[in-house]
This record gives sequence, structure tokens and C-alpha cells, in this order.
Amino acid sequence: MPGTVVTFYSYKGGVGRSFTTANIAVLLARWGYRVLCVDWDLEAPGLPDYFRPLLGAEPAAGVVDLVDDFLAGASQPGAHITRLIGEGGLDLLAAGRADARYVGRVQGIDWEGLYERGFGEYLEECRQQWITDYDFVLLDSRTGVSDIGGICTAHLPDRLVVLYTANLQSVQGAVDIAQRANEARDRLPYDRPRLTVLPILSRFDSREEYNRAEEWRRICLDETKGLYHDWLHQAVSPDAMARQLTLPYVSYWSFGEQLPVRDEPRPGPDQISYALETVAAVVAHDFDRTDLLAENRDAYVGAVRSKKHQFRHGVRVSCPRSTLDIAAELVKALGELDVRANLSLSGDRTLLTRAEDDARHLCLVVDREMSRWQSAELELFLHRTVGQDRRVMPVLTERTDARVLPGYVRNLQYLRLGPSLGPAEVAREIAGQLAGGSGSSLLDLLRQTTRARLRPARWFLVDEILRDLFTADDATADELAADLALAIRPRGHDDDRVPAPPGVRRALESAVKAHEEATLRKESGRP
Repeated sequence: MPGTVVTFYSYKGGVGRSFTTANIAVLLARWGYRVLCVDWDLEAPGLPDYFRPLLGAEPAAGVVDLVDDFLAGASQPGAHITRLIGEGGLDLLAAGRADARYVGRVQGIDWEGLYERGFGEYLEECRQQWITDYDFVLLDSRTGVSDIGGICTAHLPDRLVVLYTANLQSVQGAVDIAQRANEARDRLPYDRPRLTVLPILSRFDSREEYNRAEEWRRICLDETKGLYHDWLHQAVSPDAMARQLTLPYVSYWSFGEQLPVRDEPRPGPDQISYALETVAAVVAHDFDRTDLLAENRDAYVGAVRSKKHQFRHGVRVSCPRSTLDIAAELVKALGELDVRANLSLSGDRTLLTRAEDDARHLCLVVDREMSRWQSAELELFLHRTVGQDRRVMPVLTERTDARVLPGYVRNLQYLRLGPSLGPAEVAREIAGQLAGGSGSSLLDLLRQTTRARLRPARWFLVDEILRDLFTADDATADELAADLALAIRPRGHDDDRVPAPPGVRRALESAVKAHEEATLRKESGRP
């Protein structure tokens, strides 16, 4: 899949555009994406100052060198990339080398003349190379109306992020540029779809003058609401989304060029990195699944954080102190089966906010009942699991009654420790499930089929339906399938009852058939 070019633009200066671009780039790179940041604000370049802690050396070249390459008749664009260190696959294409010649080089560029000589086709080659090498190319554009602004807002991007502050010049200028960009794209000799635009209210302080802040929220929404129609889910109001896409003013971060996302790895709602994570997640989701964002912001961010996340462990084994020895044996046995596992011992619930999401799957060793720690650990795991191939695998001691477990855990396939099933045998069962060798994982298969369309608030309802579907006769199965379709229907659907969509119904039928065939093979001893 080719990468996506996203331009960050502001009509006026002082809105935090470069600040936002740099921090979003760090987040995307941290989440496992390959990211290139391009500093197109040639008159006032600033990205190298934000990336100073990540620079091994000063940029030796940049965008202005692309112009020189073209004028020199280069057969293909030069790279001129500066590698950044410490944040995954993050690279920088600076404006140029910051030396005594730089200002003169910029002032000597005749953009109109360049395009007449074929520079547009040359930039297309640059763009093609970038989207081949990177998942995201983030352009930090110059402010105002300019030739460079046209390159960044009309020619190069797939998506446009416009930042504005709560004044009419800023917001109306941003909306006007978005409209001009789409009109300009219609005249380009390149195949470009309509530009989708993400409006961001930046440096917004609602803490002291609350009434005036709400008044200006309304004014800004009235000016920008037309920008939401091309991408916002029909069940989500522009007002609800605009509140998610607001960057608060935090005076601490207004001094110097800083990257708060590096100092706030697990931010709370009152921290600016929390809002930056939300914007980064919208970019990573390609402006999609906004109904999930409106309903469960943490799940929305967690989905993209996990998509490219490289887990250090395959399984986290969570246990209370009463089963510590058993859990330790289980971790050891999993390791011998080439399943990387780590141990999580129940403790202070507040520690969970600082817990690293370092294992793909969660194994809960439950003794009598789930501890409060395990309940909180499970809740946190589920928040980070929406739409991902990650499993919860309960292991119950002999004295644990499954009926006292929470609904979601009770409905999962669980393993029971006993005389014939010790830690080593449980490890083999878990390894088999993760390798796809267990024929009894129908519930997991059905959940994976539906979760892409499933709202988190419906998890428990759908789990109950799936559980009952196993023991239902044909007539009841039809009714339950309709219940399932109702539970996962698109938000805003007005019908009280909807038939099972053909795709869901076929998936259910094929999953049941696969389960039956696997059971027959197991009973007959065939592989």
C-alpha cells in the first residue's frame, strides 16, 4: 500500500502548526509507522528546532536542494534526507542547509517559472518516491496564500489538516484555503480525488472564560462545519468531533520548541499530548471510524497504537499471589514452546496507568474469583484491543466456579487446571490456540468477524448472542443471527429489527462448518 501525504496548514502564524506537525510525526513513528517530515516553510523553517533532541547532525540539505537538482537536469530526485534517532522510523527533509547562502537561495526561486519548465512532473516523481518509502509524509506548509502554499495544499497532499485559532481571520482564512485547494486540484493534470480536510482548533483556552470559550466554539464550528461532510460518520455531529479535535493552550509548552509527547507517554485528558494523540489517531485511521472515536476515544487511539505495535511478548500471564508458583511454571513452559511470555502479579491498581502494553495476548489465571487488579487489567487490555487480533485466555483453578466470573470472561473458552491439566499441558493448549491449531476457537473466530463493525458498548451483548448460538436449534439460530445483526448495525439505523446482512450470515455459517469439521477430525484422530 502506498503511503499518505498529509499537509499541515494555517492561514495565520502563531497557531502551533510546526509544533503539531512535529509531535504528530513522533507519535506515528512511535506507533510503528514509517514517517517523513518535510519542512516546506522555506521562509521560516522550524522543524529542525523541534527535532533537535533527535538530530545526530545538522541537516546538510533539504527542499531547496530538490530545486537545484531539477535545475541541474538530474535524472531523478535526490534524497537529501536527515535520519532522526530515538523514535523509530522517523526522517526529516529539512528546508535546506542553514548557512549564509540559504536566504539568497530561497529568494532566488521562481516557482512559476519552475512549473513552466516541468517542475510539477519532477515533484510527482518526488512524491511517488516518498509514498513508496514511507507510510506517512507530513508537510509543514507556509502560512498565508503563496506559491509554496499551493504546492502543499493542492498539488502534493492526499489529506489536509488546517489549524486555526479562535479569531475570524484565522478560521475564515483556513476555510478559504481549503476551498481554494480543491478548486486548484480540479485544474491539475494529475489524478487527484477531492481533498478531505481536518479542521483543528488550536491553542484554545477554555479554563477561565468558559462562557466566551463556548461562544467562540460555536462561531468556529459555524465557519468550519462544511469541512466535515466528506469524512465524518453520519451518526457523529460536527460539534462532538470538533471538541475531540481541539488542542488546548498549555502555557508550559508555549516556551521554546518542545515535544510534549516525549515527556507524556501516557497522558491524561488534561494534558496536551492527549489531544495530540487523538489527532494522530485520526490521521492514522485515514479520517475513518469516527463513530468509534465519538464513543470511545481510548479504544480509537488504542486501535492504531496496536496495529503497528511490536509486542515484546506473545502472552502476559496475570495471576494473584495464591497462584504465583503455577503462573511462573506456565510462563516457563510457554517459553520452552517458543511463546514469549511475561508474568503480571496482582498489585496496586494505580500502577496500571503506567503499565506498558507489551504483550499481544492476555492469560488470566483465576483463583476463586478475579481480583480487582485483574478486572482493571482486563478492562485496560480491552480498551487497547478494538479491531485487533488479540485474545483473552482464562485459566481457572479447580476451586474456581466459572459462574461467578464477569460475563465477558465467562463466555470465553477457558482452560481448567487439575490433575490431568497442569501448567505444562495448559501451555501446550495455549500455544496450539495461538498457532491456530485448536478447533474449539469458534467464539474467537466469530468475534473477529464482527468486531470490525462492532461498537465497544455492544461487546457484552454480542458475546451473549454468540455463546447462545452454539446450543440453539435452527429456528433459534436464525433469531439470534438477527439479534447479532441488530447489535452490530451501523449507528443511527432506525429499524427496530434488521435482517442479518448476507456477509455476516455467510461468515457465521462458514465458521460453524469449520468448527464442526475440526471437531470431527479431532474425534477421529485425523490431523
